[in-house]
Amino acid sequence: MTDALAQSPSGPNDWAADVGARWLAHIDVFEAQIADIGDALFERSAFAPGERVIDVGCGGGATTIRIAEAVGPQGSATGLDISPALIAEAGRRAGTLGIANAAFACADAAAAMPEGAPFDRLSSRFGSMFFPDPRAAFANLHAMLRPGGRIDLAVWAEAPENPWMSASMAIIGKHLDLPSRDPRSPGPFAFADLLYLRDILADAGFSAPDVAAWHGLLPIGGRTASPAQAAQHIATATGASDLLRGVDPATRARIVADMTAEFARHQTPNGVLAPGKVWLVTSFA
Repeated sequence: MTDALAQSPSGPNDWAADVGARWLAHIDVFEAQIADIGDALFERSAFAPGERVIDVGCGGGATTIRIAEAVGPQGSATGLDISPALIAEAGRRAGTLGIANAAFACADAAAAMPEGAPFDRLSSRFGSMFFPDPRAAFANLHAMLRPGGRIDLAVWAEAPENPWMSASMAIIGKHLDLPSRDPRSPGPFAFADLLYLRDILADAGFSAPDVAAWHGLLPIGGRTASPAQAAQHIATATGASDLLRGVDPATRARIVADMTAEFARHQTPNGVLAPGKVWLVTSFA
């Protein structure tokens, strides 16, 4: 679901309210940024006709709709998200496209048991790193699957491997005092440490995961964005906006100027393309 900076590194935000609404307001840009990662996760998942799939952290429903089309009319895809605004958008999109085998539910995947469980498959594009209690949450995800059911996740790798994120936070940290943060706390990089993720999966009853690294270039601020537009996107549409709330205009302007200079290093004729790294994780219940 999420763009990594949709949640501030300073602490968890309320996906059911502010963060979900912020994602929806900028949904085209966010989805463009992670489209290639979604493609890689989809291709790796190799959904088969007739399968019943739960899509955790479905956001605006694009991933769920794509899965529904892959599994065909004999299968189904259920999108689950904690944001009412995003679930409403997902349902609207599916209705407009006439996707009859896609359904959506607004609920917390950490505790809810969606209608139709147990499922054959579980997929999540950036929707699994934000649980306050990941061990309990993954036990619940395990219960959503039939025995032998498959889980496929996309999670962000280490911050230094995603400089468009880490550099933005470093720039803010030069101008503001940022609180320290446990790298395993809920947030974008919660599962960057694969040993930790393997432990979480094993504790929940999943098999030892098969992991592949995705490396690619991400269009920051959307396709064709200028460095200034990319910087404004980070400063206003992502979790960085929480850090900058209440900052005096002069300091904010310096931060945005520094971000603009950083993104200029990644400018191409096709927009600001910055390197990123993601773990693609497959395991079985």
